[in-house]
Amino acid sequence: MLSIYPACFFKEENGYSVVFPDLDLSTCGETLDESIAMAVDCLAGRLHWLKQDGDPIPKPSLMESVDLAAVSKELEIKSEEAFINMVSVDVDAYAKEHFEKSVRKTLTIPAWLNAAALEMNINFSQVLQEALLSKVQERGTL
Repeated sequence: MLSIYPACFFKEENGYSVVFPDLDLSTCGETLDESIAMAVDCLAGRLHWLKQDGDPIPKPSLMESVDLAAVSKELEIKSEEAFINMVSVDVDAYAKEHFEKSVRKTLTIPAWLNAAALEMNINFSQVLQEALLSKVQERGTL
């Protein structure tokens, strides 16, 4: 299902800032194209995780109801070049491709460890995922 939200784009010295007023969400990019791609990714991520967590998903405003000047003032963004654009994404399709897609990794382990693990019917992928997740959480990046 396609989700469409208004986003405020502000041209700044080193690129564009993008703000989704309905979602208290922002991102940026060095070029307009990069900003749009980042806006799609940001929107998909927020909506996906709200859904995953069972949190309410705010309804999108109509583009004409967004007050660009008020958003700029509230966030203290001064930009001579600013505009509102609708950003759309199929959240489920995007999540499947970017958030949930598995990638194949090749690794090397000692032969004796491989034999012992196979004898115990250990699922190599699951063990590696659990170990990596533990390390990532330990370092505070999740």
